[in-house]
Amino acid sequence: MLASQVAIIIEKAELYEELVEKKRIQAQLEIAREVQLELLPGNDPEFKGFDMSAYVFPTEQVSGDYYDWVSVLDDQVAIIVADAVGKGIPAALLMAFLRASMRAGVQIGYAPHIAFSKVGNLLWDSVEAHQFITAIYGILDITNRTFVYSNAGHNPPLLVRKNRECRFVEYGDMALGMFRNTPYHQHFIRLEKEDVLVLYTDGITEAANTDDEEYGQDRFARRVSDGVHLPAKEMIEFIRQDIAVFTERTALDDDATLFIIKAL
Repeated sequence: MLASQVAIIIEKAELYEELVEKKRIQAQLEIAREVQLELLPGNDPEFKGFDMSAYVFPTEQVSGDYYDWVSVLDDQVAIIVADAVGKGIPAALLMAFLRASMRAGVQIGYAPHIAFSKVGNLLWDSVEAHQFITAIYGILDITNRTFVYSNAGHNPPLLVRKNRECRFVEYGDMALGMFRNTPYHQHFIRLEKEDVLVLYTDGITEAANTDDEEYGQDRFARRVSDGVHLPAKEMIEFIRQDIAVFTERTALDDDATLFIIKAL
């Protein structure tokens, strides 16, 4: 009887310790989430002639996805969408590193491909071999309606023309932090009136249903095309609803980000 009572006491003590540890981790995650939310832009970019909106759908309390925008000149805005390998706190720390590095590059005035080269080397020197970041970083020229960008191993941007023709712009280089002195190239997209450019992460296209079928690029492009008449912010919800119906879940398996640029 004594041994039985002691065993119960020990088990309760272990369960209590597990509960205390769980609450401690939960508190740390809440703090990390608050910090990360502070790193995201507090509002959407507002520039004459364009309607833009972005949103991150995290799967955990902290996300491995990231987006940012910075006004460079009166008629230029720097835009980045990125995805760190993994999820949770380690991925969020990579995003904080990227944000600081990219914002420094914007202030110095680096072109996208130069900024990626420098950030890639910093990552190579600073993180473990299995850690890397995919990203798209570009400068949107409001006056000329051009988007000059570099793609570091990221999902190809989706361009929807006025006539609803959809095209994934399949140009890109290696992810950031995989190799030292990786060269990056610049690419150019001209946005005509009523064109829509969508930057996103693989949490969108790789969202899977109960049969392990992925949402995919084709379904994603059709949904964007069907919603081009909507304001950018409403387009994001329009796409999210379709993914929720397809997956039959409100939460995704991976962090997901959308950044929509509409030429008015």
